[in-house]
Amino acid sequence: MSTPVDAEQAWNDLQRIRVPQERVYDEIERSASGGPGAAYATAAVMWVFLAGQGLDLSMWGVVSSLVVYVALLVAVAVIWGRRSRMRLHHSRCNRRMSATFVMGAVMTGGTTLLAGRLVDSLEPMTAALIQATVSTAVFLLFAGPARRWMADSARLGGRAGR
Repeated sequence: MSTPVDAEQAWNDLQRIRVPQERVYDEIERSASGGPGAAYATAAVMWVFLAGQGLDLSMWGVVSSLVVYVALLVAVAVIWGRRSRMRLHHSRCNRRMSATFVMGAVMTGGTTLLAGRLVDSLEPMTAALIQATVSTAVFLLFAGPARRWMADSARLGGRAGR
């Protein structure tokens, strides 16, 4: 019933399976900790949008600027998504990814609202510039470590954050 197993051949077979999987994890980590271009582009779009809100626009101006803002964010996501060499057939959104998204939204949105409240007494354009700068800085400070923490969950293989 038992067949002889060559230990060296078994080890080589195991390495042949493990190496491509490790390369996938390495690529995920590289793309997550790699160039911060998408974060900078997103921050620039956010800064221009928030600074533009200090122009005292009419309702249609606010709505049209919001539409342009969302369209630019989608464009940044599409452009940077196409640049990624990583193409996983099945991608799963685990708890770490969801938590990263929610924490980022809470931190950036909360900072925007808090900064808006704190600079209410200033003239609108100055207040908008301060609010945009503070909110963008918080976004950039959060984005780097959050991406690395989120990508780390892929290497752990579902043992963490699920």
